[in-house]
Amino acid sequence: MSSVKLGVIGAGSWAISSHMPNFAKHEDVEFVAVARHGQEALTRVKENFGFQHASEDYRDVLDSGANVVLVSSPSGLHYEHAKAAMEAGANVLIEKPVTIDASQAWDLVEVAERTGRHITCAFGWNFSPMLKRAKQLMMDIGIGQIEAVSIVMASQTRELLSNTGAYPEADKDTVPENRTWTDPKLSGGGYGQAQLSHAFGMSLWLLDQRVQGAFALMKSVMGAPVDMHDAISLKYADDSIGTVFGASSHVGAANNRHQLVIAAYGDEGQYRCDVERDQVWLYRPDGTEVDVDLPPDAGHYDCIGPVDTIVELTRGNDVPNDAPIELGARTVEALELIYASVRENRWIERVDSDR
Repeated sequence: MSSVKLGVIGAGSWAISSHMPNFAKHEDVEFVAVARHGQEALTRVKENFGFQHASEDYRDVLDSGANVVLVSSPSGLHYEHAKAAMEAGANVLIEKPVTIDASQAWDLVEVAERTGRHITCAFGWNFSPMLKRAKQLMMDIGIGQIEAVSIVMASQTRELLSNTGAYPEADKDTVPENRTWTDPKLSGGGYGQAQLSHAFGMSLWLLDQRVQGAFALMKSVMGAPVDMHDAISLKYADDSIGTVFGASSHVGAANNRHQLVIAAYGDEGQYRCDVERDQVWLYRPDGTEVDVDLPPDAGHYDCIGPVDTIVELTRGNDVPNDAPIELGARTVEALELIYASVRENRWIERVDSDR
């Protein structure tokens, strides 16, 4: 293709501070059309990034000739927007969680297959050199049959999810809209949807797993309308078990770095990936021990990789997609079990399907 024609559906704070500047790094990306509500903000985005067209109706983006569409609208609208974009002939970069309904997420998998379109999920860590090495280590050496998994995550979302402030990397001129994060009809929930979606997007990819069942407890504080702290027990389809702990920490904590540790224990070894401490480690009782030499800040989060990947795929280049829509669907599936467990106050198992 001679150029990549970008359309954006949902030009919110993160799209403005991260996604669009990363698209702008590619000289052949043409900013064709953008849609968001609010005429003042829409005009500012159009002028700042040089979009040819701007509208409050997302269908105008689909009619613009865009061949790649960024879907960064509220999570509850992702399905409608991503499906329409693929059926209009565009490849898609979709924010996480890819939907708030597992059946819709799996339908996006089918739509991508039917239309032959590429869709990449915005799981930025999966594309980082640190995580690529972590994935390769599991593929090349591994720890045998996985028996148990521990996931611990904390990030600076206390103010965001309690409607008292923003997250550290929000665009300074575009305050995140509260309802995008704390209206369950749009967000699907709180910390689980906002941040544990990242943890599952990483862990299910690194360990090649699928969640089978869950029991969860959630806690809201500061009058928040959604969960801010989560404690979860899991059963995986490979018969391993796991725990997940997620917490909203204060802005400024840990120098505003995400705290995320994934540890796995198998019948042939142990494995740990820690993005806060820049560590990837594997041990096997045969004497094998690998502590990957990583530079400082190797685990720092950015979302450059997903943008670069969808641009290359739209150019027609065969590059690996380390966050395919199928992974996004497995992530939504896990979150759906977790929130159902909280609503019903019981253990919830996934109903077997063809997927």
